[in-house]
Amino acid sequence: MRDDYLKAARKKIPDPNILVNVVSRRVKQLKSGFKPLVESLERLDPEDIALREIIDEKITYQLFDPEEEKV
Repeated sequence: MRDDYLKAARKKIPDPNILVNVVSRRVKQLKSGFKPLVESLERLDPEDIALREIIDEKITYQLFDPEEEKV
């Protein structure tokens, strides 16, 4: 995992627990055949692709709100 990508992604998702969950879920998708949402001239690991997608705001997250589920 590239340190510069990690630092930039932490600016988009400052909570490390959420960042790990978003990256790990996206890595599973990429390894199962999903297409990357970013292009790169260099060969990147799935973890780095996920971080780039976060940096470029191609993927986001939403926290679960139990109050919304009650409606």
